[in-house]
Amino acid sequence: MEDEKIYSKHAEACKAFTNETRLKIIDLLRDGEKSVGELAESIGLNQPNISQHLNKLKNKDFVEKRREGNRIYYSIKDEKIFDAFDLIREIIIEE
Repeated sequence: MEDEKIYSKHAEACKAFTNETRLKIIDLLRDGEKSVGELAESIGLNQPNISQHLNKLKNKDFVEKRREGNRIYYSIKDEKIFDAFDLIREIIIEE
């Protein structure tokens, strides 16, 4: 893949990290798969709002979903996301 495409995709992927709620969702999914309801309760927002954020994370290919009955469960697609999350957080804390 040529450099310009990589930079473009990198910038698009980083947009997922520009929202507090999405960062909280990523951190909560560290412990494994969670339903939309569980995430909403943990974060203190309504389910439609959480679903919107989950869709943005899914569009960036950071999470995957699984349906069980009328519930939808989300999990992190690639655990390297946690490495990126932790590295950025570590830099911020060290400042």
